[in-house]
Amino acid sequence: MIRTRFAPSPTGYLHIGGARTALFCWAYAKRHGGEFILRIEDTDVERHTEAAVEAIYESMRWLGLGWDRKFDPPPRQMQRLPRYGEVAEQLIVAGHAYRCYATKEELDAMREAQRARGEKPRYDGRWRPENAAGRAPPADVPPVVRFRTPATGEVGWRDLVKGDIVFSNSELDDLVILRADGVPTYNFGVVVDDLDMGITHVIRGDDHVNNTPRQIHIFRALGTALPAFAHVPMILGPDGQKLSKRHGAVSVMQYHDDGYLPEALLNALARLGWSHGDDELFSMEQFVQWFGLDHISGSPAQFDPEKLAWLNHEYIKRAAPARLAAEVAPRLAAIGGIVDGGPPLADVVLLLRDRARTLNELAEAAMLFYRPGKPDAAVVAANLKPEILPALADLRGALEALPAWTAADIGVATKGVLERHKLKMPQIAMPVRAAVFGQTQTPSLDQVLAIAGRARVLQRLGAALG
Repeated sequence: MIRTRFAPSPTGYLHIGGARTALFCWAYAKRHGGEFILRIEDTDVERHTEAAVEAIYESMRWLGLGWDRKFDPPPRQMQRLPRYGEVAEQLIVAGHAYRCYATKEELDAMREAQRARGEKPRYDGRWRPENAAGRAPPADVPPVVRFRTPATGEVGWRDLVKGDIVFSNSELDDLVILRADGVPTYNFGVVVDDLDMGITHVIRGDDHVNNTPRQIHIFRALGTALPAFAHVPMILGPDGQKLSKRHGAVSVMQYHDDGYLPEALLNALARLGWSHGDDELFSMEQFVQWFGLDHISGSPAQFDPEKLAWLNHEYIKRAAPARLAAEVAPRLAAIGGIVDGGPPLADVVLLLRDRARTLNELAEAAMLFYRPGKPDAAVVAANLKPEILPALADLRGALEALPAWTAADIGVATKGVLERHKLKMPQIAMPVRAAVFGQTQTPSLDQVLAIAGRARVLQRLGAALG
């Protein structure tokens, strides 16, 4: 069975790059009827926070990227320290690792001397068993455990995105796999985790390519089969530069706060470095059916906030009014709108959704119907000139006499007033909008009056005329 994993470090919130990696891992597992695992790499104890852990969970749930409950709650590395110590001891016994007693001062001096000779700074193997023979370990230095990297030959793999990749072992030194406090380093911890959790496919950003040869050596030293590796290209901003906050590289939940639907963000993320012909707009069900690592580009992808806004607009137009109403209600309340006593919010969003690129824009537009208090007196006065008052009074009377309060009937009544007073639509529409809503720009007059309701429209027109 195929099993993928997403393993973020909780040193910050989940951002666009991590969310895309999670999406690709999730989709690949779903495509093949496999399992998708979430785990937390929390060994950076100085920087990780529980708030960041909860934010990762919240972001994954909002995106709908559910993880397999076989490993739930998601495993955390700091809860597995005994296991890393056990595997490190196994490698020492087998001759693939050793304890190193070099102090920080010694290592700094070693690297400084190497730089002075024009050499690449790297660990010189001074505590390898053959180099430390006969030397007694210092009693006051807690040792780290280093992996014994082969000194000659090459290490390589066929990457499922980038093709064949090869490194010379001479470029790799003996990395620390277990710190003196028993906490694993990244390259060791992920190998043990991937091995214990039966991960078959490691899909991650191509910033990890240089880590992979080290991990392959550890897998082989443990006598286990390698997972398949797929390194996806990095994400750039629309200007071709590294993605940053100015490009929109903010927390995933910031997109929620800014009024984006999760399916729009997922659709945008799916198109970052992956494509299916010319398809731009597709459901996650379609994406899972189409997704394959062979369609991932080897070149960096560009994140375009404008494309995301376009996608969000398309998804808003297609969303069920009841769902949009549920999303918009708290946003309305946050900007001072009062929904209780107003028209049904589902009717309002159905009228307004075609113009909104975000849920926040939709909430702002809906304030037309839910703004507390009376219309602004200055706006009303500025638009109710004396010469329009007879027509306005005629319209109020015609509306009051309507047997049914529908947009079609309101339109007929309004047209009759225009003909009787020889006016054009803007001449009556702007004063009516000002009197009823306190603003002069709205969607079609008959539609907004129909939704506002007979009682409110007649009362406010009467107040303006009075």
